[in-house]
Amino acid sequence: MTETSEPPSRRTVGGEARRAGRRAGEAFETLDYRRPKYPHNMHPALVPGIGIDEQRRRYGIDKVVFFVAGTLTVAFVLWGVTRPAQVSAAADAAFTWVTYNISWLFIITAAVILIAMLTLAVSRYGRIPLGTDGETPEFSTFAWISMLFAAGLGIGVLFFGPSEPLTHFTAPPPLTHEAESTEALHYSLGQTYFHWGFHAWAIYALVGGAVAYAAYRRGRVLLMSSIFRSLFGKRHSEGLAGQLIDVFAIIATLFGTAATVGIAAMQVGQGVTIVAGWDDLGNTALVIIMALLTVGFIISAVSGVARGIRYLSNVNIVMTLGIVGIIFLAGPTLFLANLVPSGLLEYAGNMFDMMSRSASWGEETQQFQSWWTVYYWAWWISWSPFVGIFIARISRGRTIRQFVLGVTIVPTALLVLSFGVMGGTAMWMYREGYPGFSADMAPPEVFFAIVENIPLLATWVPFVAIAVLAVFAITALDSASTVMGILSSRGSQSPKAGVVVFWGLVMTGIAVVMLLLGDAVALEGLQQLVIITAVPFAIIMLLIIVAWFKELRTDPLTLRHKYADTAVSNAVLRGVEQYGDNFALGVVDAGPGDGAGADVDSAHSDYTDWYQRTNADGEPVGYDFETGQWADNYDPETGEISTVDAASADEKPSG
Repeated sequence: MTETSEPPSRRTVGGEARRAGRRAGEAFETLDYRRPKYPHNMHPALVPGIGIDEQRRRYGIDKVVFFVAGTLTVAFVLWGVTRPAQVSAAADAAFTWVTYNISWLFIITAAVILIAMLTLAVSRYGRIPLGTDGETPEFSTFAWISMLFAAGLGIGVLFFGPSEPLTHFTAPPPLTHEAESTEALHYSLGQTYFHWGFHAWAIYALVGGAVAYAAYRRGRVLLMSSIFRSLFGKRHSEGLAGQLIDVFAIIATLFGTAATVGIAAMQVGQGVTIVAGWDDLGNTALVIIMALLTVGFIISAVSGVARGIRYLSNVNIVMTLGIVGIIFLAGPTLFLANLVPSGLLEYAGNMFDMMSRSASWGEETQQFQSWWTVYYWAWWISWSPFVGIFIARISRGRTIRQFVLGVTIVPTALLVLSFGVMGGTAMWMYREGYPGFSADMAPPEVFFAIVENIPLLATWVPFVAIAVLAVFAITALDSASTVMGILSSRGSQSPKAGVVVFWGLVMTGIAVVMLLLGDAVALEGLQQLVIITAVPFAIIMLLIIVAWFKELRTDPLTLRHKYADTAVSNAVLRGVEQYGDNFALGVVDAGPGDGAGADVDSAHSDYTDWYQRTNADGEPVGYDFETGQWADNYDPETGEISTVDAASADEKPSG
């Protein structure tokens, strides 16, 4: 990118860093002792960072990723359609084995991720920007928070918001409280907040932050494999190892989003029965609803109306929160005003107890964890590539501290309020004996039971809810398919429409198979396959922590702070020893092995390889950070190499 195309703040601060690097490089050449040779003659501590749009690369379909992930998932869909009984038996056996033998992995993964993200936010790494030095955020804080909430909300408020607290109230987790007691009333909200709160958003923050750092600070593509450069090296992260990671990311996204779309179809079906006055819909009707949602997705994908769908999705968020507000005002307002903060404190007070529950607590706890906590951790892990890449794209320019705290705290607070109102109203109506409520009602029925008992909502909300759920489902299909298109197109931010449609069709096919596997209790079929397919990606999540922290240790800002701490500490000690209170600090040549960077090998590849500019074929090319000029006369605006001094295009820099 040329100097004039950068934002003013970025141009000023980044330009100063570039000029300092140039002056430092020239100074190195005049010293009488040997200095290391850096790429572009710039010390790694002075590199301002590299944005994804400043690099040169060639995009296209990654045949290995596309065909491996596509073949596996299409084969599963065909198997499920032609041999549903076999798939059901295999899924049940695999689910049983995973939940009894691997559930600890999900519990540990979620806990480790939360601790790692909070540690990262309060550490000195929190000051590192997800962008170049001086780059400002693209979106306002309000717009950013709104998009964060929309990204992870989905159909949760209308589906699980009313039903999950009611379920925990009538059938509390083992070894907690008596069913339908006052204690169970509050604990049920705490348990729900546990499943939807900090752990879920920390998982999103890990993937989103790592991808944003790799793309907007290190200049790599928006791929999961880009995160692992520090662990596997450039050759392997862009080779088979990286391709396998992207394949796992696609498979996890496929099944996680398919579960969401399947649940939306179930909820839409319940709304249709109420509006039309029909009996309960069977799986055939659910498949028809899925087909209609698929048609809407295809129209969105091929006609370019995706932006309109996303705007409509934002309107849906406002309408959903509006419904929550009306229920709060028209429902048991005083009861909810007392219950919601009490439920939040119950969540905070029992978080570590909830985190400790595992198979060692007995068979009943094991079953509860399998169908609730472990399922949620697997679901969030499955959604993390999709949601993570989305929030990475909207968070450029924010510091890691702003990013982590914003992603984990703000959406959690909004979900606490929404779920508290919806779930609290459902429990209150059940306890007061309102018609339509029972202890064994299916999750899709609870929201509409609340609506039918509030006259202000009964006449129009079912229609609105059906529209909201349908647009949520179409948007999820569109957005997730785009992300999978990115993952299978070498990180291209504009994957071909045909690739996007292909992944959307595979996703709806998986959702149909999951619904068919579940029969009368379709949610069980959705849960089983989400947990099974999330196992390999849980391991990848733990590796992301290692890879990201390792890379942050060699960030230019980290290196500057390390030099500053060492230099100031040494200077203060020497000053007090020689001059007591009367000394000042200055910068002088300390000689090799006796300065601020004495214990740093600044010429090591960990510090320098990442900012060596290359052409689209991966060959090193000289670059001037001060002027933004490429040595081979590449023009970022046109994407072409100037014919002037064309002979220099064949030259390779010595640094």
